[in-house]
Amino acid sequence: MIYPSARDWLFSVKTFAAAMIALYIGLALELPRPYWAMATVYIVSNPFVGATRSKAIYRALGTVLGASAAVLLVPPFVESPYLFSVVLALWVGTLLFLAMSDRTARSYVFLLASYTMPIIALPAVTNPTGVFDLAVSRTEEITLGIVCASIVGSVLFPSRLAPTIIERTDAWFRDAAFYSTETLSGRIAGAAISGARQRLAATINGLELLLSQLAYDHTRPDLLTRAHELRGRMQLLLPLMSALADPLIALYNSGSHKWPEGLEALLADIVKWFNAPLPAASAGYHPDPAANALRERVAAMQPPPAALTTWEGALLSSALWRMKQVIDVWQDCRSLRIIITREEGFWRPRFRHWRLGGTERFYDRGMMLFSTGSTAAAVILACSLWIGSGWADGASAVTLAAVACCFFAALDEPAPMVFRFFVATAISVVAAGVYLFAVLPHVHDFPMLVILFAAPFILVGTLIPRPQFNMVTVLVAVNTATFISIQDAYDANFLTFLNSNLAGLAGLLYAYVWTRVTRPFGAELAAARLLRSSWSDVALTASTRPIEDPRNHAARMLDRLMQLIPRLGATDDHRHPSIESFRDLRIAFNSIDLRRLTRKLGGEAPAAIEQVLDDVRAYYESCVNRRMREPVPRSLMSSIDSAVARVTAQGLANAGAPSAASQTSARHLRDALHALIGLRLSLFPATLQAVAPPAREAGA
Repeated sequence: MIYPSARDWLFSVKTFAAAMIALYIGLALELPRPYWAMATVYIVSNPFVGATRSKAIYRALGTVLGASAAVLLVPPFVESPYLFSVVLALWVGTLLFLAMSDRTARSYVFLLASYTMPIIALPAVTNPTGVFDLAVSRTEEITLGIVCASIVGSVLFPSRLAPTIIERTDAWFRDAAFYSTETLSGRIAGAAISGARQRLAATINGLELLLSQLAYDHTRPDLLTRAHELRGRMQLLLPLMSALADPLIALYNSGSHKWPEGLEALLADIVKWFNAPLPAASAGYHPDPAANALRERVAAMQPPPAALTTWEGALLSSALWRMKQVIDVWQDCRSLRIIITREEGFWRPRFRHWRLGGTERFYDRGMMLFSTGSTAAAVILACSLWIGSGWADGASAVTLAAVACCFFAALDEPAPMVFRFFVATAISVVAAGVYLFAVLPHVHDFPMLVILFAAPFILVGTLIPRPQFNMVTVLVAVNTATFISIQDAYDANFLTFLNSNLAGLAGLLYAYVWTRVTRPFGAELAAARLLRSSWSDVALTASTRPIEDPRNHAARMLDRLMQLIPRLGATDDHRHPSIESFRDLRIAFNSIDLRRLTRKLGGEAPAAIEQVLDDVRAYYESCVNRRMREPVPRSLMSSIDSAVARVTAQGLANAGAPSAASQTSARHLRDALHALIGLRLSLFPATLQAVAPPAREAGA
């Protein structure tokens, strides 16, 4: 067992102090429910100042939005309970959909508003005239908790978020160096490299939320921009390195299991550079002589136009072209990492491509609608059961059922987390009962209350910073504070306590059964939908249909791939969906490149390329229609080979012309050749796997 660190203890003590301050002020101001101020401190507190501030601001906004909705909607519909149930469900579903449509910290506004409305509205159904007072008091109590958590977190030994982001990127650099070493050694499959691939994608996904909180950490705007640039380059490395693997393996196998002269030494030096530490500090721009030397060696190895007519020459040209891209991206990552860590210097991007600059993200709207619709249906059914039974405490059941369904709606399989919510709440009920009926009767002043609260709350608080315990421990702290319901005078009734809290547990048990029945699919369904969506986009890139913004189209496909990889388990299978998905992305990118190039090429090459793209489109449309990946027709290989022959012949014919136009045409033809080679290797990878190059040490 790993014991809490000094930082964990410090966070817990600070959070407990803020909670007691909020509780004291709430009691002094005679707020109706001062315990909500205490609970709010545990909800918004985070080990890092930036995360606490962002959550505090968004919680305040979400509370005001949800409370306002309760005030507006309860009086008109209170006489029509079933209609009010539908209105309540529509509110919850709509705000939840908005929350799932925003992957930044800002989504907390909509998530909180989605379940704050039923928390305020449902208890007010029996007394609609008091809904305004209830909404105002809850807003005051939550605001008090937010202010106390923010001030204490910012004043007492504040912990910045930036170092944690640097730690995450350091872990990514280690995994990326290992992944690149394996790839440059010709290995694309195996449990170790598959696990590294999943960790790389998970880190990139996790950084998106952290970077959205970094703006609240007093980070300079230029460093924040560089951090976003770094995440973008980190995202690019995976597909680029995957694109380099195929021509390397094919080149090795086509050369009787040996590299062309000079390539082995070049690969060894690239691996050494990937594993090298960052250079010493220097002011201004950070040049990288090693990267420049590697680029010069790559350029020197480029085969002449006549050599491109052979399969080995075309493979070597394609491998070297992609190798330069990998070097450029890795240098960008290293340079940005130096600037962010040392907070000085400026950046000159090495990797430039017309596809860069897209900002669009991929959202599976169908799954989002199903998830939010399921939550809304759960609220309607729960309200109907409450109304039909006439259960006085049924509002607590409906409220916690709505909260649980909203909390975990974005998960592929929410039922296990809802059950953990149920267990944490049951623990809180027991703890609150012990305090309420065995401890608090002997408490006569606030200092004694603080002393009796200190040990359990501080101990539980040390586990909040740990991701594996965060949800359970936060729920235990928040629910215990809420269930004790501390007022300015002791007033506890066992039957009231038991009825209201059993109702909450019943609501959570209902939410667990509901999610288990309505959403039993798990990650398999989400992964299958992501794959089919990817196939549709590949077909679009190869078709003649217009793409509104190719940059955003590329960004959306890359983002979808980063969502897909963590859903696929680690494996040593060469045909695993994670590897196939990288090939799908490469096919799409190569198809986009070919579509652009056909408008710039003359001669017979454009017609041959268009035939290839038409065959690619037909294949992927067939996969989408049959809802499964089908074998690639051999006729597509013939189409690609024919297009390669046309392109190389045309390039050889233009090689002797010294004019600038001919040189531009030669560059376009070479780019088309690289894209066609990429298509062939991605669509027909079986020929790559006969023999893999021997292993090399990371520093070899």
